[in-house]
Amino acid sequence: MKLKTKIHLFSTLLMLVILSLTNVGIYFLFEKMAYDTEYNQLRMQAEELTSSLSKMTSQNDSATVLRAYIPPNGAIRVLDSEGKEKVTVASAEGIKSFNPVIKQGERYSIDKFDGTPVLSLRVPGIWTNGDVVELQMIQLLNDMEQNLNTLVLILIGVTLVAMIPIIVSSMVLGRIVTRPIEKLMKTMAQSRNAGTYGKIVVSANEKDEMAQMGRTFNEMMEQLELNFKKQEQFVSNASHELKTPLTVIESYARLLSRRGFDDRSVAEEAVGAIVGEAVRMKEMIEQMLQLAKNHEQNEIDLKEINLRALIEKTLQPMRQAYAREFILEGDSHAIAVTDAGKLRQLLFILLDNARKYSEKEIKTVITESVHGFSVLITDYGNGIPADALPHIFDRFYRVDEDRNRKTGGTGLGLAIAKEIADGLGAELKIESIVGMGTTVDLFIPKEGPLTDF
Repeated sequence: MKLKTKIHLFSTLLMLVILSLTNVGIYFLFEKMAYDTEYNQLRMQAEELTSSLSKMTSQNDSATVLRAYIPPNGAIRVLDSEGKEKVTVASAEGIKSFNPVIKQGERYSIDKFDGTPVLSLRVPGIWTNGDVVELQMIQLLNDMEQNLNTLVLILIGVTLVAMIPIIVSSMVLGRIVTRPIEKLMKTMAQSRNAGTYGKIVVSANEKDEMAQMGRTFNEMMEQLELNFKKQEQFVSNASHELKTPLTVIESYARLLSRRGFDDRSVAEEAVGAIVGEAVRMKEMIEQMLQLAKNHEQNEIDLKEINLRALIEKTLQPMRQAYAREFILEGDSHAIAVTDAGKLRQLLFILLDNARKYSEKEIKTVITESVHGFSVLITDYGNGIPADALPHIFDRFYRVDEDRNRKTGGTGLGLAIAKEIADGLGAELKIESIVGMGTTVDLFIPKEGPLTDF
């Protein structure tokens, strides 16, 4: 059964049950009010009758008085203290034979006489001889039965008429609810058949759950498309960039198989080249995987840190490993809110990049501004041409292919650095003059990631 049919049936049946229960309540409420009204009228007649009987002096006048107060289509019966009938008068045929059963504590009773409701009550009275008697007032409710039957017909008619807009509204409701789902299913089927990442049109003014579902679906499709493109880009980059080292390895392996067993120098050259290219391939794969992970690992552990202490902690192992001079200047109380682990990873990339392309010292300076701190990393190498600066953060971009091969560069380091900086809400800029050196300006906000600097 389709969802639209379920909604239609459920809402229609629910409203039918509600209307039926409401009509039953109205019927019994009206019946109760009508019986109470008839009881009050009959009670007043009974009180007037007892008042008149108390003033009677002659027993011969009792039947006449009773006939004066007899209800229409009813009867009056007088019982003595032993329950024996003293006198009965009636205005309806056959009603004299009717004996009501009025339970103790009840104001009145409702019984049936020849299929017609009968209301009965009893009141005490003083007979003409001074004895205490019981007066039974009996009335046939012919009009009441007709009114109740008419009410039933009216309630049934109202229910049938009310069900028409209810059925129509339930159909419209089912259509409103299922239309976005049908659009979603249609888009998903088209995307599956065409191999695309289709989206559904959602009005910007719509704020309900259906619109939210559509926006969530569109965001999911965008994320799937982005992940697929990243996968394609990763495979394309890997196949393109690994081709060169594999070619080099294959060439030196062939050279080694032809002449390496006879000439030691050729063997050493071939093995050295193969090892170098293998190491370069390993680094390249690790960096490509790291770049892919940067898109997935978006959790940032923001804490208050001392920038100078963190940078010093980063520089110390580099001084030991490369026996190079790394100079640090700046405020020793530079406090910022950021992710220490990711920032240290970013600094490693920038400092290692400066080390590779410079033979002189590497200088790091911390400066403070209103919104944050700038970490300036300067090397005094060959510099970067101005036309290469706009592409410096592109993946696999190399300013100088020969220089990158000598230094083991893959063209991914600065792309990874840019990804990490964006995740931290930091800003990364590079200024360079050919022949003089390069300065990397890393701006770190004081209070965590910002949108503007």
